[in-house]
Amino acid sequence: MFWHRLAKLLFEGAMLKRLERTGYAYLGTGKENIAAHSFGVSLAAMMLAKLVPEVDETKLLKMAILHDFLEARTGDLNSVNKLYDRVDEEAAANDAFSGLPWEEEWQELLREYREAKTLEAQLVHDADQLDLMVMLKEQHDLGNPYARRWLVYAKRRLRTDIGRKLAEAITETDWASWWLDQFVAKDETN
Repeated sequence: MFWHRLAKLLFEGAMLKRLERTGYAYLGTGKENIAAHSFGVSLAAMMLAKLVPEVDETKLLKMAILHDFLEARTGDLNSVNKLYDRVDEEAAANDAFSGLPWEEEWQELLREYREAKTLEAQLVHDADQLDLMVMLKEQHDLGNPYARRWLVYAKRRLRTDIGRKLAEAITETDWASWWLDQFVAKDETN
């Protein structure tokens, strides 16, 4: 029974690969599934953890991985949806994690994330916005006229100075520069 319960949880997590984030419809361009977003958040959170030595990196990474896990059950509510719809995350967490030996730990991690009072939770919230900003900067650089306004909005939601510093670098960096610059530099030397 236990192994089947774990298998079900993996299938639930895999659903995040198929569920699209809903905000892009309002932006007009771009697309991303929830699992891809969760990867970006985890990567950003891992970077922030390395820059803030006093943080509990393991706790922060667990929180980052789980931060949108419940959307397999609740769906992804964008800012417009949230004006009208409410999600019972406690019930979703109870159903998703019931019977697992680490049920209480995971529910506590999500509660802590929602409350955003600890440094770890604030950094994960920032990582969530930073991943969004990476995607918005890409859309901006590709010509979406609305992406700049969304970038400003996402930047206002940052909670830490370290998050704001990374956000500034994101907005100043061309989205393709990580690979394009090396080819331009090679062309200039030839």
